[in-house]
Amino acid sequence: MGFWTLLEAFLLFANAMAILNEDRFLARRGWTLAGIAEGGRNSIKGQIIGLIHACQFLRLPLMILNIITIVVKLFSG
Repeated sequence: MGFWTLLEAFLLFANAMAILNEDRFLARRGWTLAGIAEGGRNSIKGQIIGLIHACQFLRLPLMILNIITIVVKLFSG
């Protein structure tokens, strides 16, 4: 497993976090930013919710990284 494969794995993970819908998926389980206001952000659940929202906020850079990855894979095989 090379460094490129590791980067692709992190990119796929970030994509998976970015597509989670807050209204349809996260709110049913109580995984919203409003839901952790009383529990605090220092818990494991709060950290995961923060990571999900950060990935959702950075969708445009994720799209650019996906395009770069596709182009590199097309040229390198």
